[in-house]
Amino acid sequence: MTEGFAVRKRSGFFVASLLWAAASHAQNRPPLPPELPWQGASQALIAPSDDPWITPAERDGFRITPSYTETRAWLERLAAASPLVSLHSFGTTAEGRDLYYVRVRKGPVAKPAVLVQAGIHAHEIDGKDAGLMLLRDIALRGKSGLVDAVDLLFVPIYNIDGHERASPLNGPHLRGPDNPGTRNTPQGINLNRDYAKADAPETRAMLRLLREADPVLYVDVHVSDGFDHGYDVTYTFAGWGRYAQSEAITRWLNGVFQSGVDDHVRSMGHNPHFYPAAIDPSDITKGLRVSSEGPRYSTGYGDYARIPTVLVEMHNLKPYRQRVLGAYAMIEGALQTAASDLPALQAAIAADRAARPETLVVRWERDDTPIETIPFTGVAYERYTSPATGVEEVRYLGHTEQWQMPVNGQRPAASVTLPAAWWVPAHETAVIALLDLHGIAYERTDTPRTMTLDQVAIRNARLEPVYDTRVRMAGEMVHEMSPVTMPAGSLRVPYNQPRGLLAAALLEPEAVDSVFSWGFFHRLLEPRASLERYNSVPLAEAMLAQNPDLKRAFDEWLGLDLGNATDAKARLDWLMAVTPFGAKPLPIYPIGRELSEAHHERYGAAIP
Repeated sequence: MTEGFAVRKRSGFFVASLLWAAASHAQNRPPLPPELPWQGASQALIAPSDDPWITPAERDGFRITPSYTETRAWLERLAAASPLVSLHSFGTTAEGRDLYYVRVRKGPVAKPAVLVQAGIHAHEIDGKDAGLMLLRDIALRGKSGLVDAVDLLFVPIYNIDGHERASPLNGPHLRGPDNPGTRNTPQGINLNRDYAKADAPETRAMLRLLREADPVLYVDVHVSDGFDHGYDVTYTFAGWGRYAQSEAITRWLNGVFQSGVDDHVRSMGHNPHFYPAAIDPSDITKGLRVSSEGPRYSTGYGDYARIPTVLVEMHNLKPYRQRVLGAYAMIEGALQTAASDLPALQAAIAADRAARPETLVVRWERDDTPIETIPFTGVAYERYTSPATGVEEVRYLGHTEQWQMPVNGQRPAASVTLPAAWWVPAHETAVIALLDLHGIAYERTDTPRTMTLDQVAIRNARLEPVYDTRVRMAGEMVHEMSPVTMPAGSLRVPYNQPRGLLAAALLEPEAVDSVFSWGFFHRLLEPRASLERYNSVPLAEAMLAQNPDLKRAFDEWLGLDLGNATDAKARLDWLMAVTPFGAKPLPIYPIGRELSEAHHERYGAAIP
């Protein structure tokens, strides 16, 4: 009877699969909420069908996006036609494809750069097709004034290997294109979770490009997921501009940038807003939430590295044509705004790179008290009981409503006082390679150095679930001042440097994106080698014969449980535990902290 039931189950699954295949062939993609009507001035940007410089997406009515080969061929043709445009390699993907950017420059002298990247998630590819249109219009159609004061560096496809795995099954929550790529790379890495740990060759190449270009503005173009609403161009900065490390940069982004970009995007017929995340997608009117960001993200990384960074999120439920045009308006507005207020922007960058905050918040917690209430254009919805899930679900109704939305944030839950420097042993080659990649300065010692450092022991050290291909680690940190001799070749990483805060985010073990948290030190959990029985048994016998107090305690332990007396291994383990060979000290985080004089003056011997 069991076998017959299994056959029926398999048969039912097969029939359901056939029905799904037929349905998906008919509609190609899963259903989406109703489309909101839209008309905008940016539609005039679309080239006519007979234009020799029509982009592939325009030519196909924004139904599909061009392949890597088609995109590069179009850009090479543009570079051959315009002295403003050139292509440059900056690395290689895991599958051996050339990573490249397009440089748009007037004259031979480099100007401050605005770096725009598309396709970090290859199914979110709006920025690529918007960028091709904008490059054409700068190079050939009278918009070269956009690069009078700045150079434009444009990465059309960042996650190239994922881009080439195009399929209608990717990104089913998107309203086009019909051939999106994949979110992650074929290595399974989400490039927008990889900035701190830098596992992917694409990430390592991008970090080198960021150091080389040192952009005054870094724009990362995505497409959202989440709930339906009335905005088609949304964007954000680190922590929604509220929990940022770079205070001067954030003031510029929240002020000049936001007003300049919003005005331009609206003039092109689009509706901009800060990127909204719902507290509860099943009851959207509960409000929006904002949170801090670590350097795993592009925006968080820019915040710690003191690079003005903007995350653009085109709204996934708007048609691809509308999204591409909105991304064009957003990139153009960003270029205009950066160029028009360049001295103030550069001054903000300089101010943050000179700043040395004393503390770093390493853990945040949700705060249910609203920060503010804002007007918000939502999409009307109703709730109904789904026959599929058996619970209440949301059904969008295809027209907008005006709401007042509370915005909830976070509050600090833990912080650390930053040291004068961190000491990294020479054998920690993976950490040192990461410091080099991030452009973090350090000094190497020529001779051994003996000093008192804050050493961090890890209580309850444990492995966490796999995240972005990494087995993360966690534990409770126990700080203690200890004399330490650092051998020759050790690294002293000073906090007092432009990327000191980024160093703190990587080297402070409590930080959410530290090398400890990302699992660089799994070896801390390895058990120590134990004695052989020919060592341990004679040692245990001698201890019992020579130490009456130990013998008395051992006998009491044996009497607690009959199993103790009959378990040879347990008996030997109990005795070895009181020897240096069996002791299990807390694992020590291998990077020491050199405290500043001000820290000692303020806290004495205590380590907060």
